[in-house]
Amino acid sequence: MTLAPFEVLYEADLPGYKMPADLHHLYGRLGFKTPVVYSNFVSSLDGIVTLGSKPSAGSIISGKSPADRFLMGLLRACADAVVIGAGTMRATPGHLWTPAHVYPDLATEFTSLRSALGRATEPRLVVVTASGELDFSHPALVKGAIVMTTADGAKKIGDRLPATCEVVVMGKGKNLDVAKVIEELRGRGLQVLLTEGGPHLVGQVIEAGLLDEAFLTVSPVIAGRKDDDERFGMVEGVELLPEHGAWSSLLSVRRHGDYLFLRYRTPAPAARA
Repeated sequence: MTLAPFEVLYEADLPGYKMPADLHHLYGRLGFKTPVVYSNFVSSLDGIVTLGSKPSAGSIISGKSPADRFLMGLLRACADAVVIGAGTMRATPGHLWTPAHVYPDLATEFTSLRSALGRATEPRLVVVTASGELDFSHPALVKGAIVMTTADGAKKIGDRLPATCEVVVMGKGKNLDVAKVIEELRGRGLQVLLTEGGPHLVGQVIEAGLLDEAFLTVSPVIAGRKDDDERFGMVEGVELLPEHGAWSSLLSVRRHGDYLFLRYRTPAPAARA
């Protein structure tokens, strides 16, 4: 095994799954209460998670850090489903939202973990799109996905999706209600939900009070932005401070080289009350 274990700097008292030895050796304790919605992002030191129209921003910002890719795979391996927005899919051509795609060296261990947890072989992919604007040839759609959209979005999609996909119509308006989306997924038995964005989708989830935990990799790079550059932070499209800041509580801090791996409960218990 070429990847060194993460250094645990701080860990709250958290639930832990019984993991295959190699996964536990690398990361240590990881688990979730059910049901749960958790997010995962990699950010530059100056808070950038996207690079405008440049594709595959996460890989660029992380420098394709093996530790970050391992954790991405591990978090996917824990999930019943990975929920993304259509913008994230468009910005990541060729990507598959599976554990093995980002860290193939431990594909067998990821599958073993899922089997022990009673999960399907791979997490379901859920694509949220109000408009129905999708790249219908994207390999992740070819592989199969649940596409949550509006009535207008479904009309735009028509019969252009691969037969491996299912379209679920969630209302007639121009926007999707993320609370109803998550309710629908839980009604399908998908209780452990990972969202990898984008920032607008995560903003809606946080605004609705539905994000339970946030994982954030801090990459040792400064991205910068021009005045007219659409480089987003982890949350876009909603304003929380000064009135409704989602104050969170720190659950764990890990270090791998110059990278920090943070886990927060969002919002903190006092804010929930």
